[in-house]
Amino acid sequence: MNSVSGSCLCGEVKFECNDAFNSFHLCHCAQCQKATGSAHVSNLFTDSDNISWISGEENIRRYDVPGRTITSAFCGKCGSPVPYLSKSGKALVVPAGSLDKTPSIGPQDNIFWSERASWYEEGVKSKKYDGFPE
Repeated sequence: MNSVSGSCLCGEVKFECNDAFNSFHLCHCAQCQKATGSAHVSNLFTDSDNISWISGEENIRRYDVPGRTITSAFCGKCGSPVPYLSKSGKALVVPAGSLDKTPSIGPQDNIFWSERASWYEEGVKSKKYDGFPE
């Protein structure tokens, strides 16, 4: 089984897991927009025990949204998203952007599409640059 490693933006939190993801969802719900400051989250789901913390586990902070099954787990130093155990304890949620390489599974769907940001599709169609525009 291949493994994938990942980390937070500052590198304090590092982890490794088997590249054995069950699903990959792009969630457009209003809470995920708030949690990321972006149009959606990109979350991979795997077995709850599929992680080895390399460093920085003590720096992880967690916020569970009251009344919902939504959680935000992040590095307490840089604020970037990191893996977390779902509230039910049945799945490990891994933010795709925290991985150091592309997982073997790609996005399967866009969930909570009716809540997508009003500007999302316009953004996807806009000009593309390899860096900052000139």
